[in-house]
Formats: sequence, C-alpha cells, structure tokens
Amino acid sequence: MAQGAGRTITQVVAVVALAAAVTVFLSVAAVRHGFFDLQVYYGALTYWARDGGEIYDFLRPGTQYGFTYPPFAALVMLPMAYLPWSAAIVVSVTLTVLASAVVIWRLLDPVARRSGWTRWFALAVALCLAAAYEPMRETVNFGQVNMLLLFLVAVDLLWLLPARSRWAGVGIGLATAIKLTPGIFIVYLLVTGRWRAALTTVGTAAVATLVAAGLFPDASREFWTEALWNTDRVGELAFVSNQSLRGVVARLDPQHPSTIAWLVLVLLTLVVWAWRSRAAVAAGDEATGLALTGAVMCLVSPVTWVHHLVWLLPGLILLVDNGMAAPARSRRRRLLLAAASIGYALLCSRIVWSWEKDFTGVDGFLGSNTYVWISLALLLGLPIRRRPTPTGGERPGDVPAGSASGGVPQFAEQDRGASAVQRHRVGGLLAVR
Repeated sequence: MAQGAGRTITQVVAVVALAAAVTVFLSVAAVRHGFFDLQVYYGALTYWARDGGEIYDFLRPGTQYGFTYPPFAALVMLPMAYLPWSAAIVVSVTLTVLASAVVIWRLLDPVARRSGWTRWFALAVALCLAAAYEPMRETVNFGQVNMLLLFLVAVDLLWLLPARSRWAGVGIGLATAIKLTPGIFIVYLLVTGRWRAALTTVGTAAVATLVAAGLFPDASREFWTEALWNTDRVGELAFVSNQSLRGVVARLDPQHPSTIAWLVLVLLTLVVWAWRSRAAVAAGDEATGLALTGAVMCLVSPVTWVHHLVWLLPGLILLVDNGMAAPARSRRRRLLLAAASIGYALLCSRIVWSWEKDFTGVDGFLGSNTYVWISLALLLGLPIRRRPTPTGGERPGDVPAGSASGGVPQFAEQDRGASAVQRHRVGGLLAVR
C-alpha cells in the first residue's frame, strides 16, 4: 500500500511539473490568434441567424475570410449564434479537449496496458504533450473544428468498424457533411473493400446535406454554386502555413504554380496510400489505416494549414506504440521512438515559420516544407502489424509475422508484451471453451 501510494504521489508530482513546463513553453512559443476562426464562425452565424443576412456573404471585418464550410456545418454550429462570445469560446475549447482525450486514450491505452504504465498517468502525460503540439495549440487558439472531425472519423475506424457495427460509416459521413476533406475516408473504405460502410457513409453525408438544403435552400445554393469555388476566401496557396503538396509546388513558383506537377505528385501519393492502406486492412490494423489516411489527406488537400496537422497525431502515437512493442534495447525500438520524438519535436517547434518571408533556395525548400516531409515519412514508413483473431489465428490475407507488407516488417501482436507461458495459457483456455 505504501509503495503504491508513493508511486501515485511521484506520478502526480511528475504530471504537475510537466504541466508547468508546458505552460511556460506555451507562454514563450505559442502565437496568440484570439480565436480568429471562431470569430469568423460566430460572426457569420450571428449575421445569418439574427441579422437576416446570407451566411456566405459575411466577411470578417478587415479581412477576406468568411464561412467556408457546407450548410450542414452551419446547421450544427447554429446554437453558437445564440451564445455570448465568452460561452462560445468555452464550448469550443471544451469540446476540443474532450474529443482529443477520447482519441488519444483509444490509441494510447494498448501501449499503457502492454507496458505496465498507470493508465491515468499515461493519459495525463499525453494530454500535456498534446497541448505543446503546434497543430493542437493552433486548433484551440483559432477555435477550429479539426479534433471534432478526427473524433467522428475515429469512432468509425477504431470502434464501429472493428465491431462490424451496422452504424459504421455514420461518423465519416457526418464529418464529410461538415467539412468536405474527410471525404477521403470514403475513398479509404472503397479502396479497402468495405462496401457497406462506404454506402452508409455516402448515405449519411447525402442525407445531412439534403436536410441542410431543405432547411436553408438559399445558403445551399450559394455554397455549392459560388462559395465552394471561391479560393480567395481560403488564403494564399504559397503561404508557409500551407503544408500540403500544393503548398510545396506553389512555393517553388508563387506567381505561376504548376497544376500539372501538383496533380502528378497527388496521383503518386494516392497510389502509395492505396497500397499501404490495403495492406493495413488486410492485417486488421485499422488504427494504421486511420493514420495513413489522415497523413494522405494533409498531403493531397489543396490547402493544409498547420492546424490541420492534428490528423498526424495518430501516426505519431502509433510510432510510439510500435517502438514500445519492439524488444527492449533493440535497434527497432530505438529507431521508432527516435522517429516519433523527432517528428513530435519538429511539430512543436514552429520551424517552418523561419521561412515565412523568404522560402527560396535549398534551405527554403527543405525548411519551409518540414511538416510535409513528416507527413510523407509517416505515409511511407509507419509500421503495419498483424492483429490476432479472437482464436489466436491469423486473419485471412495476413502476412506471417516477420515478413513485409506494404514495405514494412510485420510483428505478431502476441509478441507484444505476452510471454510464451502466458500465450500458452490463453490458448489452453480458448481450447477448453
């Protein structure tokens, strides 16, 4: 009892110290955006719901920025128009924190259990580290919806699909109806042969869009015929915050960015993604499918602002997962944990902003696109591992443990933390049952 109490006290002190260190770091490194995007949403919704204007006619005073999401997003956010501004901030931050905690916990819990970490302590440490992560702090400080969308997609891929629920696909459909970019996960379902979930996703997105069109026909007409195609409302493609392949190409020639070069890069990237995603699903590794698709979405989207890179969080956590699953003191463990640490450190550092004013030259090309290189590294190098079936056998289409799939060595899940004796006992119990 005394030993357990001492361990708890030590962990509490460690979490408090880490939280204090992160607070100091944020006070120095974090840029204050004053909930800029939330102000756009709030202003547009108020103008629309209470002042009688059209939501897509609203521009934040002194800027070219207006509401860029589909009408269904406006319907979901509509209660915000009737809240005080301070309450809207509280709701935005609270929902982001809760969604982040759920997603991080789902991905981190297997690591904590296998490694013998106290689970509340692992989550507390992870949330502190997430607060320092630039895309996360930008999401919170802009008042963005990125983590809420990631949560909806994760519900499908990490809970409903593995359980073969008939509701699998609803989360992706809602996320797509709120913001079009998560539609890449519909392609993921199709590429990996989950036809029923794909149909559910398409049906959900269609119903949500039609409901919004029925309620707000004028706004729907304006969005689908005008606002969607008005790229001036989004921002400058060559701006260093655009960490997509389109941003890379635009920074090579800001005045005349090559659309053909961008499309070729997108096509090659999608081919690699489809190959690796199919390998992940064949191995039953849905979490890696989520991470790969999040990374490819950031790469192929015409605009991927830094705050959109919260979609890389699953990949970074899975690097840690795979590293901790490797044998202690092995080269594989060192390599994967080093990759996770370096990627995380760079994504906390604001390094790309060093080239905000001048991204010319070799250093500008390499440095201003740092986050793009991390997305590509995750797409190409994130390990895929075979998941066991309830009977301990392999899934159909699995590769044998230790062989390669999608260009990455595979490691059987039963090798991750269970001793040979434990596996023998589990197998015996299953045989008796």
